[in-house]
Amino acid sequence: MEKNIKYKRVTLNEVAAEAGVSAITVSRTIRSPDMVSAGVRKKVKAAIELLGYVPDQAASALASERTNVVGLLVPSLTNSVFSDVLRGVYDVVDGSGLSVQIGNFRYSPSKEENLLRTFLRQRPAGLIVAGIDQTEAARALLKTAPCPVVQIMDVSDSPIDLMIGFSHYDGAVEGTRHLIDEGYKRLGFLGARMDPRSQARLAGFTAEAQGRGVYDSSRIITTTHPSSVGMGGQLLSDLLAQAPDTDAVFCNNDDLAAGALFEAERRRINVPKDLGICGFNDLEMSRHLNPSITSVATPRYEVGTGAMALLRDAIADRAAIRTPHIRLGVELIKRGSTKRR
Repeated sequence: MEKNIKYKRVTLNEVAAEAGVSAITVSRTIRSPDMVSAGVRKKVKAAIELLGYVPDQAASALASERTNVVGLLVPSLTNSVFSDVLRGVYDVVDGSGLSVQIGNFRYSPSKEENLLRTFLRQRPAGLIVAGIDQTEAARALLKTAPCPVVQIMDVSDSPIDLMIGFSHYDGAVEGTRHLIDEGYKRLGFLGARMDPRSQARLAGFTAEAQGRGVYDSSRIITTTHPSSVGMGGQLLSDLLAQAPDTDAVFCNNDDLAAGALFEAERRRINVPKDLGICGFNDLEMSRHLNPSITSVATPRYEVGTGAMALLRDAIADRAAIRTPHIRLGVELIKRGSTKRR
């Protein structure tokens, strides 16, 4: 016969009784350990460990109007671009007394709004949100949020609060310029998903190609479907079907670039002699393919560490932040897929 087990939550008063101090002292020790003596901290810690006490964040939030939870909203958990950001966030949050709760809005503006409402009801210590393209409703929620907000992965002249990111437009300009400087004259663009960051890359490609006199709208191939290696091959096939003399492609990301490389291989097109390929983000796989893929390296890990550092410092003392808006640079990594000369 199964036993009907009931679990009893250990209370703050029980911890206080075990440690021989007041409940207020236990609460102060948990929230602000520097405000109590080392001896008291030792006794309270021993009592907490003995009784298995877990602080009630909801009750703590009612008392302090804020939890120790940081809400992190990203559009994807499978995209390695955002996994690098997460790695940076967690490397900084360790030892800070803060914890991270992740929300994945899957590139859906309405899901992002709903997640923001959910997080804000939980009284977070701060919020980190990917992108600068929030809906009006989402921006209104963030502007009135009773906590610091950090926008990441992009730059803007009108940030909501704090910001750290890089210019997708500038990165695309640099990659396109490199292809032209290498002697390619009939450039194409391959893009998937086409979220605002992808649109910025297309805008950078277009501006540089037009400025150098090599722009041809018939060589722009995009889809709203998710990006993948297979999609890169399909997009290159579509491009070559309508513009077979294309001699280079700037790809929205490295997944598409790898797919384009494999499709070129299948068609026995020589890369880089007959087709140059440039990607974006500089994922680890790009340096190991043959030929290795030229790509625009983006500081994803640095965005994660910088965002969490900004938020941590703002929670501690907002007035101490000297650079609330940080613009990181990108770097073109030249490799075999464009080494024509």
